[in-house]
Parts: sequence; structure tokens; C-alpha cells
Amino acid sequence: MQITSEYVDVPGVGRPMRTFVASPAQPGSYPGIVFYSDIFQLTDCTLRWVSRLASYGYVVAAPEIYYRIEAPGEVLAFDDEGKARGQADVEALTTAQFDEDVRVLLDWLQDQPSVTAEALGAAGHCTGGHIAVRAALEPRVRATVVWYPTGLSDGVLGADDAQTLSRLPDIKGDLALIFGSRDPHTSAQQRATIRQALDDGGVSFSWAEFPAEHAFGRDVGPRYDAQVTDEAFAITIETYRSAFAD
Repeated sequence: MQITSEYVDVPGVGRPMRTFVASPAQPGSYPGIVFYSDIFQLTDCTLRWVSRLASYGYVVAAPEIYYRIEAPGEVLAFDDEGKARGQADVEALTTAQFDEDVRVLLDWLQDQPSVTAEALGAAGHCTGGHIAVRAALEPRVRATVVWYPTGLSDGVLGADDAQTLSRLPDIKGDLALIFGSRDPHTSAQQRATIRQALDDGGVSFSWAEFPAEHAFGRDVGPRYDAQVTDEAFAITIETYRSAFAD
């Protein structure tokens, strides 16, 4: 499916939330998905991932997660300086601020004429995966897919303890979690803690682990694994299609 894309200034909290929006080119009404990036914001490889998802028939809105702090259009480099800056930015924000920004973006997406208001989803990678789980706490979100989310097992998201595991029973939609088994940011023990909390919370979820590293879906650098990325993407699409089928 061919797509169109543009940057939109979503009215945010205090300043506009610059957001990359990719949509099917064919007029119609489609499910809407909010996507949260890793700590480097809207890099070229993230935009390619978002565009690929949109080509399956979704309106995908990916905000700059540090819009409260960074200048519009700021993209961080995949190096030590960029990583340190991204970590400093995320640590300067609170869970309440992330949650507020999620609600603002969902409200905006739901109001778009090209979006089926009753078919909302979320997705995210790395830190953005944790933010996407926070989006899944919203009752209107019917399906969420997260790739190698960080901070779930210990609650680390921003400047405080998000206590996300204790909120998992609030998730009413479907949830798919995808990990690399060689990911140093989510050890086997941490993954077991997350899975146990999901089981205990009665969450409807699917779980996939691949023999890959953290950020295996980032199509630049030595961690990239094209085969695993394609398999994880297939899970992503199937999760949404199943949730939005009725």
C-alpha cells in the first residue's frame, strides 16, 4: 500500500508536539497507532519503520518524545554523546508527563478523519516500548506491540518510579512483547519478572524472544538482524489485524 507522510505540530503541553505522521495514500478510514521511538527520537531508521507499518493500512503518529525539552526537529546521534543526551532528557521527564503526552496524542489521532476512532493501537521500541505500555493502560487502546522495552521490570521511566508492573492489570487490549535474548538491558531474570507480572495481572498477551541483541530492528549498525526484524514485524501486523478485525 502506498503511503503519504508529513510532520504535524500536535498541540501539546506548553509547546507543540512535533509528530511524524505516515498514512495510507488511498482515502479511507484506518486504525490509528501511536508509535514511541527509542531515546534518539525520530531518526531515519525510525521513520522507515513507521512508514513500513503505515503501508499495511494504518495511520501511524510518531512524536518527538522530548518535545518538552529539545528543539523541534532535534535528532540524536547513535554515539556516546547522543546516548548520554537522550538519557539525560528522559531522566528529566516524569511518568506523569509521559502519560499526559500519550493522552494528548491519542486524543489528536482519534479526531483525525482518516482514523477509525474505535480502532486505536500503540507501539514502541526501547524506552519508547515502555511508553507504549503506558499507552496500553488507556482503555481505548485495543492493541499494543512493544519491541525490547526497557525499564519495565524495575519501573524506571524518566525521573521517577513508574511502577508500571503494578498497573498491568489495567490493560484491557491485546499486548505483544518482543525481546532479543541477548539484550543486556533486559536480562533473562528481568524478562521472567515481566512475564510473571503479566500472568498474575491476567493480561491478554503474546511473547516472543529471538536470538538477537538490543535494538535488532534498527537497520543501521552491527546489531541489525533483518531476518529477526521481519519475523518480529509479522507478529506486529498479526497482533493489530487480530485486534482490529471486529
